[in-house]
Amino acid sequence: MTAAALADLAALLADRTRARFCVALLDGRAWTASELAGLAGVAPSTASEHLGRLVSGGLLVERRQGRHRYVQLASPQVAQLVEDLAAYAAPPDEAPVGLRAVRAAAALADARTCYDHLAGRLGVTITDALAERGLLALAGGFGLTAAGLDWFRTELGFVPARSRRPVARPCLDWTERRAHLAGQAGAHMCSQLERNGWIARRRAGRAVHVTAVGATALHDLLGI
Repeated sequence: MTAAALADLAALLADRTRARFCVALLDGRAWTASELAGLAGVAPSTASEHLGRLVSGGLLVERRQGRHRYVQLASPQVAQLVEDLAAYAAPPDEAPVGLRAVRAAAALADARTCYDHLAGRLGVTITDALAERGLLALAGGFGLTAAGLDWFRTELGFVPARSRRPVARPCLDWTERRAHLAGQAGAHMCSQLERNGWIARRRAGRAVHVTAVGATALHDLLGI
């Protein structure tokens, strides 16, 4: 990457509205321009202009369904970039104000999606449990052990795909300041837990919560 290309990439995220769009899209879902405009409190025309720049810059992709236009993060690599930048950014100087803001911040810190895998205290706790049971090797970057591959296949139906995306990789958690599990295994675990009804998304945003049946299942599987 040249210095000019790096500067162009940084400029895409240097605007607060565009950065807010990218952070919102870390929930892994596709959003409409009007939904993102409402989130950021900007006019639809302003949102469309910002989204056009993000699409042209390769950070977002556009999907059209009928008359509706949706956008989402272009790839897991883009999600990793945004999450890593958030993790390295300085923590906010002020605590959230108001009951709704405090509850929202607490919910995100407790359990959330990081694009397509789990983050927050839940994500880090699961990662620790996998490592303690010898299923995940942490040295030199994350990797599933032979026992871990067998466990993921048996318990979660996971079979690694031939892909440039690693089977397991660490992702720095911006609230816990520690790594949680990402990569193919992390994404499969998140989708499988949601499919099983062990976690459920909250009304909006990235926050999730562990259901009653999920609490029992995670205790039985990983001692959480």
